[in-house]
Amino acid sequence: MGLGPGLHLRASQSLVMSQQLSQAIKLLQLTNLEVEAAIAEELAQNPLLEMGGDGDVVVREDVEFGEAAADPKGADELGGKGDEALDSDWREAAGETDASYEIGGGDEDGFDFDRLAACETGLCEHLMAQLHGSGRVAEAIVHELEETGWLTVPLRDIAEALEVPVKEIEAALKVVQGLDPAGVGARNLAECLALQAKAADRYDPAMARLIANLDLLSRGQTAALKRICGVDDEDLADMIAELRAYDPKPGCRFAAEPQTAAEPDVLVHRTRTGFVVELNPATLPRVLVNRRYHQELKTAAKGDRKSRAWLSEQYQSASWLVRALDQRARTMVKITSAIVSAQEGFFRDGVSALRPLTMGKIAEAVEMHESTVSRVAAAKSLLCDHGLFELRSFFASGVAADDGEGASADAVKAAIQRLVAVETEVLSDDQLVEALKEQGMVLARRTVAKYREAVGIGSSVQRRRQRAIQGKAA
Repeated sequence: MGLGPGLHLRASQSLVMSQQLSQAIKLLQLTNLEVEAAIAEELAQNPLLEMGGDGDVVVREDVEFGEAAADPKGADELGGKGDEALDSDWREAAGETDASYEIGGGDEDGFDFDRLAACETGLCEHLMAQLHGSGRVAEAIVHELEETGWLTVPLRDIAEALEVPVKEIEAALKVVQGLDPAGVGARNLAECLALQAKAADRYDPAMARLIANLDLLSRGQTAALKRICGVDDEDLADMIAELRAYDPKPGCRFAAEPQTAAEPDVLVHRTRTGFVVELNPATLPRVLVNRRYHQELKTAAKGDRKSRAWLSEQYQSASWLVRALDQRARTMVKITSAIVSAQEGFFRDGVSALRPLTMGKIAEAVEMHESTVSRVAAAKSLLCDHGLFELRSFFASGVAADDGEGASADAVKAAIQRLVAVETEVLSDDQLVEALKEQGMVLARRTVAKYREAVGIGSSVQRRRQRAIQGKAA
């Protein structure tokens, strides 16, 4: 066989990622607030785009009780059949199929938007909401807290400013230190860690001595710590690992969150027959193509080839953006509706009814590509009767169950918390395994121990020790 250069013809097909196609896929994975920012940028560049009026359309879907997630087509028949879809190349790239939904204003049983206004951010607001009128002294302490959640102002200074005894300030500080998140109101690192250990029911004498000797821990003097705490290598390692899991600055998680974090992308509320899924219109403006202005500019540019070419480009860009936004909205509602159908138990009964779920299962149910489901779930949040949740949180890992469907890890954790909360005699991990098995959850003892530690519940030995301490204190 001779080797040498030559010319050969070969036919192949490939998908060209145009700028518009790339923009449409990018829109799909943006949150509503990020889409709003992208729209503002397009409005500044394209004179043919304009914002819609007060009567913005709302894309929504009704999910009835017991509706199978594997057959969403019944819900798709809510609207007319003639909805304009994106070009075939975008559907192929994003894994989309045509769908039609009801478009129109909300009904009288629409979502209660007063709940959105009540979702405040910031450490101060979070703590004040828990005080429930506990008094001006506790409120004054909350206002003195640093962003970290620590209290650096001496109690005597606060007492002098309020003209009250120091003992009253100390009593109010205990109230503040009992608020969520655990560790707020601490005056130093040791107190911050101790408050979190108490909240996790792990503050036994050994842990107290460890926290009181953080200087030895920082210098790595483990032999001295074992002697002081009266524990062996394994227990000391377990205690140190727990301390590392605590947050030395519990208030920072609130300071770091922007005000917009509480705004959901999707709203789900319950009706007599099921659930209604709709996009949050408060964070999703309507965009229109001003066709009348386009016609006026087209007439004015008659005979100017360059101007007419630019105008045609702007018109195509504006039309594409409107279609892409419309398809994004429909895709988000369709995928979220499938999630609601698959996790119906959660939306009725809460986290204890959360089931294992994969993106592949939802992709199969809505007849889209799994990457499309992933883009929709990325960074999106959902508001329902049980609170604000990330869409990704509904794709939960699971464990085996007698019913064949399994239970999510979060459901198992909730079950363990309930069992421990009502225990009269301290349950060992083996006993928890049997109790969970009676509820249809089949787990190994090691898995139960892992989930128990994940929710901050101590071992049976630690819980017995804590009960003995509380009994002596009583």
